[in-house]
Amino acid sequence: MKDIKERGNQTVVTEFLFLGFSNHPELQGLFFLMFLVVYLVTLLGNLLILTAIRINPVLHTPMYYFLSNLSFLDICYTSTTVPIMLVNFFREKKTITYEGCMSQLFFLVTLAGSEGVLLAAMAYDRFIAICHPLRYPVLMSKRICAYLAAGSWLCGVVNSLTHTGLTATLTLCGPNQISHFLCDIPLLLKLSCSDTSVNEFTLYASSAIFGVSTCLFTAVSYMLIISAILKIQSAQGRQKAFSTCASHLTAVVIFFGTANFNYDQPSSGSSLDVDILVSVLFCVVTPMLNPVIYSLRNKEVKGALRKLCKGYILPSDSNVQITS
Repeated sequence: MKDIKERGNQTVVTEFLFLGFSNHPELQGLFFLMFLVVYLVTLLGNLLILTAIRINPVLHTPMYYFLSNLSFLDICYTSTTVPIMLVNFFREKKTITYEGCMSQLFFLVTLAGSEGVLLAAMAYDRFIAICHPLRYPVLMSKRICAYLAAGSWLCGVVNSLTHTGLTATLTLCGPNQISHFLCDIPLLLKLSCSDTSVNEFTLYASSAIFGVSTCLFTAVSYMLIISAILKIQSAQGRQKAFSTCASHLTAVVIFFGTANFNYDQPSSGSSLDVDILVSVLFCVVTPMLNPVIYSLRNKEVKGALRKLCKGYILPSDSNVQITS
């Protein structure tokens, strides 16, 4: 076969066949239109937020610096899977090369891990802003923000290099069929005929380090934030303080919630359609929701986008507190 070659006694897989959405051939056209619209909305929404933050001096604060990184991450993340998925809707044989699969795996793990750490960094920013407002300019200086953003990317890259390197050492015996629309670690482990115990241990360890720890850090940060907000005497003050965290908290719940369903659901008892639906929510829909959440719940972003669409930017001398 073209996609599976024999080298001595070892089988070498050179191509993978995606089976995702194959159970519903009559809906291929509808699926293509839906994912195309979602992809375009994701690109447009995140690009608008990036542009608004870049050209508006009012938004040159740590909170929006992290938000611009989040928007860039979402653009890259959805672009890793959706374009090839859209192309495959028109291909009789929905394939991806071995090298392409490894590349997709590397970027998926990198971007997902980086986003989890970045959301934790954003929670730390909100914690300092609410609980230590007088020390905020020092504790969240431009240098520290750059270190936190770079650290989130570094954590994602190191984690991904580890998993991609271990996955590349596996012997894949075939069949070369992936019951999904993307390449992911658990899916490739199922195709291996070599020992995967090291891969599985590393996967569980990294899930604890990058998944559980960042989720717990974010949860503890918000427990302290809520405790501090409740101590504010005026209802207006409490509402204003909570409004600065509402958008990020919503994004955190959606990201970690869909990630938990995507990676921690039982392997038995779930159908292919359910697995694909959960992955669509995590990989395709979530990157689209972040710009919607921040544009609807954040007055500064909403105002900046409105004025950007009208062709001019906010005045640089607007009186906006750094904790907004």
